[in-house]
Amino acid sequence: MTHHFRKATTSEIPQIWGILQKAIARRKEDGSNQWQDGYPNPDVIENDIDKNAGYVLTEGDSILGYCALLINDEPEYQKIEGKWLTNDDFVVFHRVAISEKHLGKGLAKKLMNLIADFAISNNIYSLKADTNYDNFAMMAIFEKLGYSYCGEVYFRGSPRKAYEKVLPKTN
Repeated sequence: MTHHFRKATTSEIPQIWGILQKAIARRKEDGSNQWQDGYPNPDVIENDIDKNAGYVLTEGDSILGYCALLINDEPEYQKIEGKWLTNDDFVVFHRVAISEKHLGKGLAKKLMNLIADFAISNNIYSLKADTNYDNFAMMAIFEKLGYSYCGEVYFRGSPRKAYEKVLPKTN
């Protein structure tokens, strides 16, 4: 089966929320505080989709993963305590979650590679993201995929580790 990466639709909110709820529970089991404050929630997903920012990784009729993709739209990133690698256009991604049934298949990496493809297709060569200090799985993926730690950003009063990856420009 081939994977597709496309915009999510409002009819898919229940399925996406199901994936995120399990990811929220996994963060808690891992002892992480990330996503334990009532955020994200179904309204957040609906808002992503309304803004054309909600994306799904699918295989046939199944949704394997979800993320929100925004271009140059993260005000908190302007207040970084540290320094970004670039100050050009960037794609920021939030709320990366892989379906419980499909864990351990390298899909988070696949999703992040598709995000890079999305950026390049929009002539953008910078990816930015952040994660909690206690989300070791995500930090490991950032390191594996060549992201650089750039400093701290704050969301809802909590410090987060901010990362950036500069993508190669191919002519």
